[in-house]
Amino acid sequence: MAITGRLGLLALLGAAFVGLVMPSVAGVLAVAAVLLLGVLADLVLAGGVRALTFARSGAFSVRLGETAEVTLAVTNPGRRAVKGVLRDVWTPSAGADGRRHALTVPPGERRTVVTTVRPSRRGDRPAYRVAVRSAGPLGLAARQGSHDVPWTVRALPPFESRKHLPSRLARLRELDGGQAALVRGQGTEFDSLREYVTGDDVRSIDWRATARAVEVMVRTWRPERDRSVLLVLDTGRTSAGRVGDAPRLDAAMDAALLLGALASRAGDRVDLIAYDRALRASVTGSSRADLLPSLVNAMAPLEPSLVETDARGMIAEVLKRARRRSLVVLLTALDPAPLEAGLLPALGPLVSRHRLLVASVADPRIAEMARGRGDAEAVYDAAAAERALAERRHVEGLLRGRGIGVVDAVPAELPPALADAYLALKATGTL
Repeated sequence: MAITGRLGLLALLGAAFVGLVMPSVAGVLAVAAVLLLGVLADLVLAGGVRALTFARSGAFSVRLGETAEVTLAVTNPGRRAVKGVLRDVWTPSAGADGRRHALTVPPGERRTVVTTVRPSRRGDRPAYRVAVRSAGPLGLAARQGSHDVPWTVRALPPFESRKHLPSRLARLRELDGGQAALVRGQGTEFDSLREYVTGDDVRSIDWRATARAVEVMVRTWRPERDRSVLLVLDTGRTSAGRVGDAPRLDAAMDAALLLGALASRAGDRVDLIAYDRALRASVTGSSRADLLPSLVNAMAPLEPSLVETDARGMIAEVLKRARRRSLVVLLTALDPAPLEAGLLPALGPLVSRHRLLVASVADPRIAEMARGRGDAEAVYDAAAAERALAERRHVEGLLRGRGIGVVDAVPAELPPALADAYLALKATGTL
């Protein structure tokens, strides 16, 4: 029960005035009796809230940074109208807007209210409870109750690097011979024969076919297809480091999404695992049409684990899943200590069976600090930054010395750089 409304406030002020005018005990008792009768009447005449039924519908997912709408239907099975306020309570990170709604539901009817959510974090953003306050006709009191009406909206990775996909698909078509190019990509799978045209590589001339034809014939090649690409997200301690406004893991996800979309369009099979000391997410065997939704749904609830990644366990998981030779793309940090102590000693079985490409998120702040020379403090910062960069280059050299490709770039540049590295492997037929 709650005192509510303008009429209730006026009644209280009137009672106070009567109490001042009639200070006798009888007057006070009379005022109290009138107020009590009014409150009881409001409680009796207010529509019941416990019998209300609720049903939700609307969005189950939304890309981070965008908005979605969830509709709440309220049905009143009682004999009195429910008129008051409804509060739709969500977790704060859901960014629910307009959580308080004026509500009037006649008896036996249904009304709907719409809540707009704009999540501020990836993952599942749940709705908690629905609270309804039903006021009486006098506005002196109200009935109030709450109901559990579960619903979850999953905030998906924003996939900001999708803007780079059209240009990389155009390059893929060049490799595949789908459009004219001055330099023809050379894959390892024979495609067809055609007549020689100016600009073709003379090394592509098929002399046997030319001997049987009137014109000079050249062989055309297409990039390798039906290869396996396994994306591996390191969700251990180093992925929690923030670069700019987001953890490294978010930038790694963005790069993995662009590469996954590109590789699936190229006809390759793409799988994903996320690992630290246990398997956190997995996408296996998705079709080209289902791949991107599967990837974003698997990545959405991932959070960095503040533990050191079990490198041997992660490699064992990769070897268990990649039965045939694959391109394994490991998205991890190029921090010297965990790599030299954990990953590098365990890489032997993986490198001997698969093509490995390591992608890492670089911090642009370190390069900025390395250029600082303004004062003594800036010089010390620059020295520390140069040391960090030197250690990073040392680790990169160790990886390249073992035949491992390395892509190291700042968050905005990592997705296109990783896609370009994949296209380079595709063009040379070295997947």
